[in-house]
Amino acid sequence: MAKICVLLWCLCFAFAGRCGLFGSNIIGGKGNERAGIAGTGEGIAGIARKAGAAAIVGAAQKEIGVRERLENSSERIDQYCAYVGLHKVAWCAAFVSFCHQEAGLAQPKTAWSPALFPSGRLVKGAAPGLVMGIYFPSLGRIAHCGIVERLQGDFVYVIEGNTNVAGSREGDGVYRRLRHKRSIASYAAWF
Repeated sequence: MAKICVLLWCLCFAFAGRCGLFGSNIIGGKGNERAGIAGTGEGIAGIARKAGAAAIVGAAQKEIGVRERLENSSERIDQYCAYVGLHKVAWCAAFVSFCHQEAGLAQPKTAWSPALFPSGRLVKGAAPGLVMGIYFPSLGRIAHCGIVERLQGDFVYVIEGNTNVAGSREGDGVYRRLRHKRSIASYAAWF
């Protein structure tokens, strides 16, 4: 009897999620008008999103202060790059991927920042735990990324790899940066 109850509960939970009863923050998804941004959904799904976001932010916070010893390299930065199967590359996206892995998520797993923003992962507005992307007109693409830590009015605190105090996309370490919302082109949810 207990097995049947558990099975029925799982089926109800799956049906409710598929029908959008928990809300959805994915652009074009059901419930978009209600949810708005990640972590604002209700019920179990909303709690799970908040826990995932907190784990990602916590993983990123632990990395603040990591610095390059050589260009695009140090013991820890080499671990970020190795996680995505590369060595000594521009590593902002590898850092983001590594933090998700540290939070217990299998995806994303890339060193290419544009790959962090597929249409099915895009969300409206900023929220903790989201991946943010900065568009570079000179390159015609998103060319830098980081993890949203928290919001303060029109500003977003972001933890970024391969940046510096000036906010470069070719920096020397992991920093906490304060960016205006208008400077961020896209947000994506991977939790």
